[in-house]
Amino acid sequence: MIETHEIVSYVAATFTTASFLPQAILTIKTKDTDGLSLGMYSMFAIGVFCWLLYGIKMEDEAIIVANAITLILAGIILSFKIYNTFIKK
Repeated sequence: MIETHEIVSYVAATFTTASFLPQAILTIKTKDTDGLSLGMYSMFAIGVFCWLLYGIKMEDEAIIVANAITLILAGIILSFKIYNTFIKK
């Protein structure tokens, strides 16, 4: 039987990951990263990676799935930002 804390963790994971989708979709479509902070996205990606490692260590599926998806999306956005900042100029 699923416990209340598990339901809360899945709801939290769903909302936090879904909240990131509009920015990811917009950036992927437009490839425009002018308004995004390289420092912020770098720190965000590192933080999400740490949460993913924590989820793996704790064997918490909600944390693992949410942060794996968010890390992929943040990595895509960060890649566009790095490209636009240092390569494309």
